[in-house]
Amino acid sequence: MSEEAEQSGDQPIQIAVASRDGLTVAGHIGKCADWIVFNVAGSGADTAVREVARITLPRELVFHHYRDEIPHPLGACRVVIGASAGASFSDRMQERGIRVVLTAEPDPARAVSDYVNLALAPPKVRLIGSLICKIHDALPI
Repeated sequence: MSEEAEQSGDQPIQIAVASRDGLTVAGHIGKCADWIVFNVAGSGADTAVREVARITLPRELVFHHYRDEIPHPLGACRVVIGASAGASFSDRMQERGIRVVLTAEPDPARAVSDYVNLALAPPKVRLIGSLICKIHDALPI
């Protein structure tokens, strides 16, 4: 199990997965408005992963636009999972105490399960996407 899940003790942790269509893990998660939230409880063979919410964020709460002026609906999540994200997004999430995990796994529930079991597929290499994110991050919002 992951370090976050191990540290949770008996309390479940929340993991949010970016998913624009509710079926697949989304990329460029800093601009993603749609999220699936899972609770993870237990450890080892007794680990339970359960979907608890689907959240569509209004524009001002999409992480790319969010400025920490009000509590965030995903603020209780310890981990966010997606297919791709820019470095500045990952840095801002780390400042908020949220770990960003990227993967090539397309299924949201499986991504969470694989993450807690330390078996998550690494993200696809996105050279052009990375370059676009860096350019976009350099531009004013």
